Amino acid sequence: MTITIDELKQSPLYSEELGIALRENKEREYFKWFLASLLFGGRISETIAQNTYRTFERYSLLRPRKILDAGWDFLVNPIMREGGYVRYDGRKSTQILRDCEMLLDQYNGSVTTLHDMAKNRRDLENLLLSFYGVGPVTVNIFLRELRPYWRKSDPIPLPVVTEAAAKLGLEIGAYNRKTVEFTRIEAGLIRLRRQLNLARGKSSKSPLC
Repeated sequence: MTITIDELKQSPLYSEELGIALRENKEREYFKWFLASLLFGGRISETIAQNTYRTFERYSLLRPRKILDAGWDFLVNPIMREGGYVRYDGRKSTQILRDCEMLLDQYNGSVTTLHDMAKNRRDLENLLLSFYGVGPVTVNIFLRELRPYWRKSDPIPLPVVTEAAAKLGLEIGAYNRKTVEFTRIEAGLIRLRRQLNLARGKSSKSPLC
């Protein structure tokens, strides 16, 4: 396989594919990406995660209070069912409800407030890890596309990214991680992982790692 850095720089971000405009620097877009990241971080396919996010969007459930008001039964059916969930629909519904509740209770429903309260990059990651069902991969998914916009957001690229770059003979270490350019390169390398026969690791089956 032959692919250049210039081609990778044209890769769409996962948030862009969902119509989430992080570049607007608005809380509503940040929360949409938080919700999408919770879905992408699960043990499901990328397609199901995207379809389920779009189902939330179709039912206008894109704010933490509205999601809580909808309740568990509504998240399981129709949201999860229409999105394509079968096996983990109840578990994921519980996670999303608990995380929205925590966001409202501790950060006034704002992921921007969570960022502002964090002391530094590591503290930001630890605060996110304290949410129910959120592990390192979900934190990485959420923060890597926020690097250009959040001062304290700078997660280390996952091994699959550096392995893909090495396999293609590309040097990505010289690029500033805090730019949209690097984030596009990263997204492009993640999409190539199957073609390059790169394992995602035993600890997670997330589609975006």
